[in-house]
Amino acid sequence: MRNANITYIIVAYNCLGYLMIQELFVNCQIDFKSKNMATIDSIIFNIDIDRQTPRQGALLVAEPFLREYNFNHAVVSLIDHERDKGSMGIVLNRITKYSLNDLISDVTTTNRIPVFNGGPIGNDRLFYIHTLGDIIPNSREIRPDLYLAGDLSAMLDYVNSGYPIEGKVRFFIGYSGWGVGQLDEELRNNVWAVTDYCDNNELLIGKENQYWHKIVRTMGEKYRGWLYHPQNPLIN
Repeated sequence: MRNANITYIIVAYNCLGYLMIQELFVNCQIDFKSKNMATIDSIIFNIDIDRQTPRQGALLVAEPFLREYNFNHAVVSLIDHERDKGSMGIVLNRITKYSLNDLISDVTTTNRIPVFNGGPIGNDRLFYIHTLGDIIPNSREIRPDLYLAGDLSAMLDYVNSGYPIEGKVRFFIGYSGWGVGQLDEELRNNVWAVTDYCDNNELLIGKENQYWHKIVRTMGEKYRGWLYHPQNPLIN
């Protein structure tokens, strides 16, 4: 009878939405606020993440029911991954209330340049990912034609000269880090999907939930169910 109820829940979701099936969860003896919600989410959205090896330049795409604030519907550019040293990445789509103009006095352009939150660690540090290559000396290539950091003076000259920002460069405060073996464990637990995204210019366009959906849509039919999961089920 329990399996029949679960089937009913899956059908009901498509018709009623997330909140309206809470009562059905109760009937199935499932606490809506408990950790069992992840199990129900997995059933409804058929989560079956491909096991891929994390690597520099790849993207980590958060599973749709990851509730932790910094990583809810997050897309992370993986900067470093070494099994014996841990991992480092930058969340690409979490925007802050700050602009580059607020943080650096040498920014003279009147255009507001958004700053994103790269993660919960080192929020006093500025990072930038760009496609400008040799225009910014000492940049580090993290995948073909996509770069991290480089000479700050050259970057400020680019910004203050009024050259395009969107799709070319994105600024961040903070980063995301994993200890030795931590990211591998999260991948085994289906916290992240690993994917490649070839269009570097599109990689630096968009924000928040809309950005996460854009990336998921490129991941194939297998992940289509992720697109129907609300970012916050409690306000669906």
